[in-house]
Amino acid sequence: MNNSGEVIDFLGLSINDWDAEAAAQAVADRDPAAPFAYVVTPNAQHLVSLARNEGIWREAYAGAWRRLCDGHVVQRLAKPILGLRLPHASGSDITLLLVRRHIRPEDSVAVIGGGERLETALKAQYGWRNLAVFDPPFGLLEDRAAQDRCLDFLKAHPARYVFFTVGSPQSEYLASRAAALGVLTGTGLCVGGSLLFATGLIKRAPNWIRQLGLEGLYRLAQRPRSHFRRVFKESLPIIGILLKARFGRARILP
Repeated sequence: MNNSGEVIDFLGLSINDWDAEAAAQAVADRDPAAPFAYVVTPNAQHLVSLARNEGIWREAYAGAWRRLCDGHVVQRLAKPILGLRLPHASGSDITLLLVRRHIRPEDSVAVIGGGERLETALKAQYGWRNLAVFDPPFGLLEDRAAQDRCLDFLKAHPARYVFFTVGSPQSEYLASRAAALGVLTGTGLCVGGSLLFATGLIKRAPNWIRQLGLEGLYRLAQRPRSHFRRVFKESLPIIGILLKARFGRARILP
């Protein structure tokens, strides 16, 4: 991997050629006074939604500052099917590097989602003194007023690092709305439950399972009811998309 910001065209989607360490370093190096920009981490589920032309995903991804490949499954399938080498930079790995190496106790951090328990754990474990957490209600994607309250919170609590932890595509869409305001600064990260992993509030798969690219199956085994749809209906179709792309009949983005 490299730190130059070079991109790889993956079915029409520009993926930055960064691993997790390079991505975390790039986020940390970004001028905190620069206009707000955000990072997305497409995995198989995201790519399937993009390929299905789901407009809200496309809008969010079109405005992202950086797009990073999250998921060993996509990475490992792209090589034999398309002959394409993709990097790997999961949101969980980037988050862990940021909180352990780069974010200082005095840095301003905002978190959308997570609640009081996460806020307490972050302050206790990492000593963040300028942490602001806002926990919006469920159904955020369909609740414009709740989205506006999130944006008002970010305007009232300027932060160098903004973690969106309300799931996909809520996080990505809200980040795109934040960028469109044109008044915020800092860097947004759409990283799902990564802060829960970083604090140990939710146990992550052991490293050897992650190295084998089986973290998705580990989560399925841990929470079969909640992850079954995500794995088999929302993610598995990536295989068909890649096979079609092999013969020039599929692109994620036009």
